[in-house]
Amino acid sequence: MKWSIHQLRKFRQGAMPLDEVVDLGSVRERNPEIRAISPVQLTGSCTVGSKKISFHFHLEGSLTLPCARTWEDVHFPFSIESDEQYSWDEDVLAQDDEIHPITGDVVDPMPIFEELILLEVPLQVYCDDADTMTEASGTGWSYATDEEYNLQLTEEQDKKTDPRLAGLARFFESDND
Repeated sequence: MKWSIHQLRKFRQGAMPLDEVVDLGSVRERNPEIRAISPVQLTGSCTVGSKKISFHFHLEGSLTLPCARTWEDVHFPFSIESDEQYSWDEDVLAQDDEIHPITGDVVDPMPIFEELILLEVPLQVYCDDADTMTEASGTGWSYATDEEYNLQLTEEQDKKTDPRLAGLARFFESDND
C-alpha cells in the first residue's frame, strides 16, 4: 500500500478517505512471539497540504500470541488510532522530529503500521483457563501453582526417612504376638 505524491495532490480540496484491508504478516519477522496476525482493517483519512501530508489512521485486527502459562494460542484484538505526518520539504522536516520524511515520490506507511502494532504487543497474555490450571508439563519444562508445588515438596519430604531411624520404622512392621 503506497501512494504517490502526485496521486495524493488530487485531494487538496478535501480529505481522501481510507478504507482498506492490509496484510501485515511481515510484523511476525520482527517479533517472533507473534504467531499470527489477521488481515488489518485500515480506515481513516488523508489531508494534503502545500508542504506536508497528514494521515489519521485507525487500525483494527487480531494477533495470536502464546499464553505465558500454558503456551496455548491467545487471540489478542487490537484497535489503534494514530495521526502521522509526512513531508518532502527540508524546512518542515527540520522543524519537527515527528514528521516522517518522504523519499522519492512515494508515501509508504507500512513501516509505521508495523511499529504501531509492535507497540501494542503486551509483555504477557493469558488464556481463559490459565487461572484454573494447577499443573502442566512438557519436554524440558513444568508448571505448578505455589500450592501444588508446596504440597509436592511436603509429600517428598514425608517419604524420606532419616537413615538413623530406619531400624525404628521396621520395629513396628514386625509381628510380635
